[in-house]
Amino acid sequence: MKITHPVTRAALGVAALVIIAVLANWLVSLTPLGNRGADFTEKQIHTLSEGTRAILGELDTPVVVRYYATRNTDYMPEQLKLHMRRVDDLIKEYASLSKGNLRVENLDPEPDTDAEDSANLDGINGQRMDDQNLYFGMAISCLDRTSVIPFLDPSQETMLEYHLSKAIAEVSTPSKPKIGIMSALNLKGAPAMMPGQRPTPPWMFYQQLKQSFEIVDIAMAGSVIDPKQIKVLFVFHPAEITPETEFAIDQYLLNGGTVVACLDAFSKAAEAMGGGNPMMGQQGTPTSSTLPTLLPAWGVTFESTKVLADPSLATQVARDQSNISVLTVPKSLMPQQDNVITKDLESAIFYMPGGFTKTGGGGVAANTLIKSSTGAGFVDSMRASRMDPTLATTFRSAGTSYDLITHLNGNFKSAFPNGKPKAQDSPPGEKKEEKKDEPKPSWLKESTSPGNVFLIADVDAFYDPIAYNVQNLGGMQMATPRANASLLFNLMDQAVGSKHLIGSRSRSAIRRPFTVVQTMESDFNKKVGIKIEEFKEKQKVAQQKLNDLQAVKSRGTEYKLSAAQETEIAKLRKEATEYNKLIREQEKDLRRQKDQLGGRITLLNVAAMPLIVIIFGLSLFIQRRRATRAR
Repeated sequence: MKITHPVTRAALGVAALVIIAVLANWLVSLTPLGNRGADFTEKQIHTLSEGTRAILGELDTPVVVRYYATRNTDYMPEQLKLHMRRVDDLIKEYASLSKGNLRVENLDPEPDTDAEDSANLDGINGQRMDDQNLYFGMAISCLDRTSVIPFLDPSQETMLEYHLSKAIAEVSTPSKPKIGIMSALNLKGAPAMMPGQRPTPPWMFYQQLKQSFEIVDIAMAGSVIDPKQIKVLFVFHPAEITPETEFAIDQYLLNGGTVVACLDAFSKAAEAMGGGNPMMGQQGTPTSSTLPTLLPAWGVTFESTKVLADPSLATQVARDQSNISVLTVPKSLMPQQDNVITKDLESAIFYMPGGFTKTGGGGVAANTLIKSSTGAGFVDSMRASRMDPTLATTFRSAGTSYDLITHLNGNFKSAFPNGKPKAQDSPPGEKKEEKKDEPKPSWLKESTSPGNVFLIADVDAFYDPIAYNVQNLGGMQMATPRANASLLFNLMDQAVGSKHLIGSRSRSAIRRPFTVVQTMESDFNKKVGIKIEEFKEKQKVAQQKLNDLQAVKSRGTEYKLSAAQETEIAKLRKEATEYNKLIREQEKDLRRQKDQLGGRITLLNVAAMPLIVIIFGLSLFIQRRRATRAR
């Protein structure tokens, strides 16, 4: 039977349209297209970074993400539930961009299940809440390598993408990354010189690096360094470095390598290990180091003959003595607040460092990670090393700030445009015989791909007594890292990881602060806080007087309050009541302002879109009427 009634046809049409829309939305959600959208938020907080996209695009081996999340429980805090939904969306986007090379296994580790056993095998033990073990973590695996994020902490929301991308890059690399370490200092320790003597232990950071990376010790002899083998070249106090060695570093960088260079104006560690000052005729490893040819080519200068002092950052080194050349740098002097290297640092200590100045002549980008204040200047190294107390009175500021850690990145140009320098130990006038059949060596004059250099103006920042709290317990050394050790490992983790992670930043938080409400509360506290303090002070005086009267009575002495005292107490009680009433009125007024603001926002959210649709519809209607009349 034909349906001819217009209302029935309209109802069936609307129902069919709703069903089609729902099914189409469901089908699209199953495709990669369903996890994409347009991000119009500030700082694109819902968009994955280019580095993450590049890491996922380069995957050629399947990666499995076992995502453990307790969902069937009433005890999960609301904050974790909200964060869980954000993680769900993020991991779906990862899978959609991986071209099928990233598989997500969603597991709910309920008690006595295979999922719980799998979580325990991956080292994810859950968090104890209300007598229940709640799981919220990830294990990322590729072949025989696994990286674990034990707990997806909502307070670390901004670092989630970085940690997840870093874990994927780590497990998809078939072997431990190699770090080449070049140093004029003995970092790996030495056996005992004589029977009965203790061997010299390796530096603590050297031992810890060996746990995560494969360490390759590179002699300061100008050997060729292959960036395909050496992921990062760590140049640590290259005292008396030769041009041949600088050339090797130069060519390594131009081939796409990453260099981390620790230089120093006066190394206390070098002095403690038998260092000397060649200018004074002393033998041993010099206490200062620099890269004399490379730094100017990179657009940077380094003061290596004097140490940097900054009275505003002076560190207390003894009970009643502070040293203006031992700098405790606070968070405020770490300009890139969202950089993963310095994000979690509250401060860092630099022990008689040098200072970098960017000249801008290297043609690469230079980003300051940590700097001094504008009240800094340079002082004599020997006076600073002896803790000369007159330094503070004779110091004169240069009126500028200096970089303590700098990151350079871009397409570098060679510091040796004429090729490899000749060895300095050749006798003057001697010419090397060239074999006719041997091809002439070639060298790079500019980068084949963008490179990265991290410059650090201090060596002692990572010396055991400064970077670690070392304790001897039962003949064993227990070392607790301080902020400086965390700084080094943050930097090395980023440098050693995928090249796409170098220089990456943390994400902006999804939670947005209600700045208007915070301002209202701040104004309220300023307005009422003074009155509250007045009241507390008067209350304290009144209480003291009452205590004195009570003490007199407790001794058995009959004491009757005078009329003036009774009046004063009554006055104080009245003031207390008035202040309490004032505070209540102010709090009510603040709540009323918040409610009005919330009402306006709700009205705007509810009415704005329909109003826009109505205006658009009316405009379209008027335009069509005009077109009809014109006909």
